[in-house]
Amino acid sequence: MSATEEGQDGGESSHRAEAFLEILGRVQPGDAEAELSSCGIGPTAEVAEQVLRSGVCYSRPKSAVRFFIWAGRSVKHTGYARNLLVDILGKAGMFQPMWDAVRSMLQDGGGHITVATFASIFSSYCAGGNLKEAVKAFDVMERYGVKPDAAALNSLLSAMCRGREAGRAQAAHDMFERVKGSVAPDGDTFGILLEAWEKEGNAQRAVSTFGEMVLRVGWSASYMPAYDALLSTLLGGDQFGEALKFLQVMRSKGCLPGLKFFARAIDLVVRKRDYANALAIWQMMVSDAGLVPNLPMYNAMIDLCCNVGNTDYALHMLDEMPFNGVFADSNTYNSILEGLIKQRKVREAEAFLAEMSKNEQLPSATNCAAVISMFSKEFNPPAAIDVWRCIVEHHITPADDSARELIVGLLDFGRFAEVEKYADEMFDMRIELPQSTIDNMKRTCDKAGKRHTYDHIARRLKRRVAGFLESSKSCMRQQGYRNDGSGSVLGDGDQWIFAFCFVLFVFMDGLNCSIHEQDNGFHG
Repeated sequence: MSATEEGQDGGESSHRAEAFLEILGRVQPGDAEAELSSCGIGPTAEVAEQVLRSGVCYSRPKSAVRFFIWAGRSVKHTGYARNLLVDILGKAGMFQPMWDAVRSMLQDGGGHITVATFASIFSSYCAGGNLKEAVKAFDVMERYGVKPDAAALNSLLSAMCRGREAGRAQAAHDMFERVKGSVAPDGDTFGILLEAWEKEGNAQRAVSTFGEMVLRVGWSASYMPAYDALLSTLLGGDQFGEALKFLQVMRSKGCLPGLKFFARAIDLVVRKRDYANALAIWQMMVSDAGLVPNLPMYNAMIDLCCNVGNTDYALHMLDEMPFNGVFADSNTYNSILEGLIKQRKVREAEAFLAEMSKNEQLPSATNCAAVISMFSKEFNPPAAIDVWRCIVEHHITPADDSARELIVGLLDFGRFAEVEKYADEMFDMRIELPQSTIDNMKRTCDKAGKRHTYDHIARRLKRRVAGFLESSKSCMRQQGYRNDGSGSVLGDGDQWIFAFCFVLFVFMDGLNCSIHEQDNGFHG
């Protein structure tokens, strides 16, 4: 058949399936067969499969049965279609019709009854909490021509452990103990049990099950889920030391856990600030297991390295991230910058800020203030000014601490023209300089004979305060006055405005006195 013919046939099957589904979704189950017969469209085995695996049949199981019977008069159903019907009935809790469908398959030769059939039955019973019936279904498999093997046992145990109810892990373990003499378990069997113990947080039983696993099936790198489950259970049970011991044994056997465990372990040691173990686990994960860390893991390790002063290794990890397909974010860069600031690495911090700018990553407001302070104390005011320019250009907020640190640093270096320039810029940005900074500015300017710099700033500040005061008065007028006989002419919600305005009057009076001193020839 040509590709064109196959496409046409597929399209026709799809249209037929849609027509049948429209009928099943519209009419009552009792009317489905008559409606299907009168539609003038005949079924095919392929179309029957399409219809049975649809959501319509799963939501309307009785209609699905009617369709199955109607289509079966014209075509021979495939094994897949028969197993779909078993699954539909089981998921709907229609267990008697489900077994009738299984017996019908047996009468037709039984070739279509497989482990997958019983896996569906186990899942349906366990989803409803009926674990005993699931176990009974396992016990009668051979009557239907299916030999219970590891795959069947694993399907049952997996279904039993899938729920959240307490005791499921124990029920699965009891089943395992009962049949392990006749059905040989494999690595997946123990992996399922270990994951069940992990879910219930039972480290003691997990260790016991793992010991039996090693005795029965030995060691294999393919058993990674089992190793993950055991070690994660130990971590969850606050047995970090035991987890490390098992991890070392696994490493010696060439069998290591997966990213699930390593991510959890890294998170734990980072929170404990356990640098030595964090580095050992990290190197084992990357070098021995060949796993690629994700961004949160990189960020956690980089932050830890910077906190203990190893910024060199943090920078090494930053460089290797792109080769692993992981790209640093703002948290990554700011952790490293913070580490460089704490270690007073001035040149490295300046170079790193340039790299951040190149990679379009911005320093945090906290780091901006800290690095401006460091540059000022380490005699590098141009670098401090560059950081301020970055703040202004990219609107990094809050900028108040950075503004204070810049002004203090420029005053220390006697760069009064820049103090005046950047103070003006800060006022335009509505940044508040603390009174202690203003006082320090006055003293420094007086001492250096640069009183005109301070007076310029004081006048700017006075105009700004006056503008705010006028706005406050206007607000008070709009709010109105009242006299409630208590001696207050302001409403309760307006008294804070009065108090704040009083503070502003006092502050402006201080500025006036300061400026008048210069006008009268007094310079402090």
